[in-house]
Amino acid sequence: MSDEFYMDFALKLAQVAEGQTAPNPVVGAVIVKDGEIVGFGAHLKAGSPHAEVHALQMAGSRAEGSTVYVTLEPCSHYGKTPPCAMALIESGVKRVVIASTDPNPLVAGKGIALLRDAGIEVTSGVLKERADELNEAFFYYIQQQKPFVTLKQAITLDGKISSQPGIGEKITGSEVQQDVHNDRGKQDAILVGIGTIFADNPSLTNRQGITKRQPIRIILDTHLKMTNDRKVITDEQSPTWIFTGSEVEAEKMASFQQPHVKIIQLSRPTIDITELLTELGKRQVMKLYVEGGKTVNASFLKSGHVNQLITYIAPKIVGGNRAVPMFADLDVRQMESAYELKFQHVEVIGEDLKITSVLK
Repeated sequence: MSDEFYMDFALKLAQVAEGQTAPNPVVGAVIVKDGEIVGFGAHLKAGSPHAEVHALQMAGSRAEGSTVYVTLEPCSHYGKTPPCAMALIESGVKRVVIASTDPNPLVAGKGIALLRDAGIEVTSGVLKERADELNEAFFYYIQQQKPFVTLKQAITLDGKISSQPGIGEKITGSEVQQDVHNDRGKQDAILVGIGTIFADNPSLTNRQGITKRQPIRIILDTHLKMTNDRKVITDEQSPTWIFTGSEVEAEKMASFQQPHVKIIQLSRPTIDITELLTELGKRQVMKLYVEGGKTVNASFLKSGHVNQLITYIAPKIVGGNRAVPMFADLDVRQMESAYELKFQHVEVIGEDLKITSVLK
């Protein structure tokens, strides 16, 4: 079998844990000796053993003289777990094949250097493109210290998110709802504005997804208009973080006493998206799923901090002047100033269209 064959297996192992390893990357490892797979593993959760350790434990003494396939450069530093590069060296492996190098300054080539200094043959770049895509959010987070932002929205064919202001309406079909919940299960946090909370009273939970993992619920509420009867306050399925502006009084913030609710006050009277994302990065939120209304969507797009857009388009037309668009005013006055996108994936889900795009 080829290096690509075994690396493909390692990447599939890594993908299984997508959404549950933050702020760590997803990693898979496979150990092969004499043409036989003798060990494999995946990193499952931050603070738990890394993929290489699981694979080495399975292989036992058979790891000596073997080839190890790992989707990300083995770590070389002591964190919550010992360095994997040292574990590979001590196990007597002969060769290590790596897909992606690690941009983390604590690693960044040091793992490869340790292996080579120990006389181990190292090959890198095998299925690198797939591995880089799998850890795209981690790479961005580790380099920018901010979460990777996905702006998700469901719209009609003419770009509306509801037929009139202040009401929540179902636009897309049940198949899209399943797809959204699957995506929610891969996120660290879901963000909406206070307008969405009052219009829809959403739970913002993963109810039908492929995992039971619940993302943190983040509400942008500049003046702390939140009331105690909203689902994000009354249920305790997931933490709720409410971000406010600097002018909200301490007494008002103290009125929310639920253990799962946290009020976080920013430094300015209005919420600045860059400051918000910096604060979330400090709190180890790696992947952020924005499901806001037109004002929140516009704020994120204008901030320059949207990494990808996922747009579900229903085969419906609303028209009229009261219908609510996907974005509030973006200060675009001529077509040459429009935000330009590149479509990455287009697929049909049920009767609806899903477009994944990035800003050019």
